[in-house]
Amino acid sequence: MPNKDTYQISFAILIAILFFCFFINISLGSVSIPFKDIFNSLIGNATEQETWQHIIRNYRLPKAITAIIVGSGLGVSGLLMQTLFRNPLAGPFVLGISSGASLGVALIILGSSIFGGILGLLFISKWGIVIAASLGSFLVLLAVLAVSLKLRDTMAILIIGLMFASITAAIVSVLSYFGSAEQLQQYIFWGFGSLGNLSWEDVIVLFTIYTIGILLAISATKSLNTLLLGENYSTSLGLNIKKSRFIIIISTSLLAGTITAFTGPIAFIGLAIPHITRQVFNTSNHKILLPAVFLLGAIVMLVCDSISQLPNSDYTLPINAITSLVGAPVVIWLLVKKRKMIF
Repeated sequence: MPNKDTYQISFAILIAILFFCFFINISLGSVSIPFKDIFNSLIGNATEQETWQHIIRNYRLPKAITAIIVGSGLGVSGLLMQTLFRNPLAGPFVLGISSGASLGVALIILGSSIFGGILGLLFISKWGIVIAASLGSFLVLLAVLAVSLKLRDTMAILIIGLMFASITAAIVSVLSYFGSAEQLQQYIFWGFGSLGNLSWEDVIVLFTIYTIGILLAISATKSLNTLLLGENYSTSLGLNIKKSRFIIIISTSLLAGTITAFTGPIAFIGLAIPHITRQVFNTSNHKILLPAVFLLGAIVMLVCDSISQLPNSDYTLPINAITSLVGAPVVIWLLVKKRKMIF
């Protein structure tokens, strides 16, 4: 078992890597900007060209911050779900939150074929899609919470979450069948995920809700460690299972639901980052895992976004494809090397 000094060194290294990846991410794009001007822009000094200042401050900086929020938020919510359900395949979207968001967006984009174009004319805009995705996630959350208050078995909640996801996926399939080619393309593009469409106002709203979710996750650290012992033993230790479950589900929903609403569904990060962190840090203590998942999730998301940008090119690859292509082999290699999961 690593000692305290080893963890401190590991966290110091991760923080240094995070700053490095953050700077590299900002330096990449279709417009080549010298490192000196990037640094000057970040510290508030003038750059050689005024357009460079605009690109860095109004496009690249919000996108890099969004990548940190998305990576850390999905990583933490994935850790919460895997611990709550004691299931290595659980992720932040296991409760049907992502499916609810997808249904909300599908109703706006694809529903105009059924509802005579009224929904499309009124709501197809950036904020219309964000609100639709948020409402879809919120309604699924309410349904899951209503069920969770009546059930004692946590695994039953997992199964019900999967059933809600199946129901919403079926409705989306029906809407897709009636949608036009243009509508289907717009919906598919939303499903690719994107970090680059957020303004500073969007980032502030996202960060505010994200902060609430992270604070709730931190407040549940002791409960998460106790849940590792099993629900029956946790109850004998005085843990209020229903209250702890409620806080964990709310935290996950705020993080995963809001991130999906603003950036679209992002694959891999929430499922894999907790596994990578457990293998690297060799611990199941959430006082170590939570900050480690936060840092590793942010780093991996910045790396994936940097790869997706295709330096010196006008094209940007779908972020969902990059997160899976880059991350899945790493997880496979770690699990084969360690030959066991730490839970």
